[in-house]
This record gives sequence, structure tokens and C-alpha cells, in this order.
Amino acid sequence: MHKHLMSLAIIAAAAVPSALAQSPYAGMQMRPVKALSDQQIADLKAGRGMGLALAAELNGYPGPSHVLELADRLGLSDDQRSAVRRQFETMKAETIPIGEQLIGQEAVLDALFAEHKATPKSIAEAAAEIGATQGRLRAAHLKYHLATLDLLQPAQVERYAELRGYRDGTPMHHHHPGQ
Repeated sequence: MHKHLMSLAIIAAAAVPSALAQSPYAGMQMRPVKALSDQQIADLKAGRGMGLALAAELNGYPGPSHVLELADRLGLSDDQRSAVRRQFETMKAETIPIGEQLIGQEAVLDALFAEHKATPKSIAEAAAEIGATQGRLRAAHLKYHLATLDLLQPAQVERYAELRGYRDGTPMHHHHPGQ
């Protein structure tokens, strides 16, 4: 029995260094753009929101994509469907190029490090460009939530919140800037 316990202790001790060496980033070094997952790249190329508009979404400003998904359950009229679909297509036309630009900028930053050419100045410039692009992308997604709200009736906005699981029993009130 003592010999068996000693064997287990040796095996356990040998496993500790490899367990300690694991990182939540292990495997990411193989990504084409280290800072972006394959899913993030696909989402950026498709113009998906990736949670960038949560400030709007979770405060009662529905997004065009989800409104279209719930169109029947929201009772959208044909005119509303067409208008929301146009908003969605316009949003994608605006956000896909910004997403592509962001992917390219992340690739440049990645290359600075991969090629050992990173300097404080070059990374500051690259990071500032990435930040500005991320801001433009987020603003683009947010503005389409504003535009979508204007296409819906208050009861549809309430139903949307209910269907998405956001409703806590308190009616949502919105102030439209144009009113």
C-alpha cells in the first residue's frame, strides 16, 4: 500500500509543473490574428453586433437583427418589416467595412510583435487606431438601435423586451430626441 501511495505522489508531483504552466491563452498563439478569435473575425466580417450595442439593447432600444427575428411575434406590419430590413442592410453595409478595417489593424499590431518591430511609439499609434475604429464600429451599431426604436410602436417595444427576457414589470419610457 505504501508503495502505491508513493507512486501516486510521484505522478501527482510530475503533473504539477505542467498544470501550472497552462494559461487561459494556451493555443491562441496559433490564431492568424492573435487578439481575435475565429468567431470574432466571422462576426466582424458579417457585421454582427458582438454585444457592442448592449447599452442600447438592455435599455429598451431594440436592434434591427433581433426585431427581424421576432417580426411575427411583434406583429410588425409589412411597412415596418421593410423599414427594419432596410435599417439592417444599411447597418451591415456600414459596419462590415469598419469590421474589416479593425481586423486589418489588429493584424498590423500582431505583426509588430511577431516581427519584433514593436516600439512604444508604434504600439501607441496602432492601439489608438484600433481604439478609434472600435469606437466607430460601436457607434454605428448603437445608432441603428435608435433608428429601429423609431420604427416600432410602444407596445411592440414592450413585447420585444418581454420576448428577449429583459422585462422586469416596469414599462420602458423613451425620450426621442426629435420630439
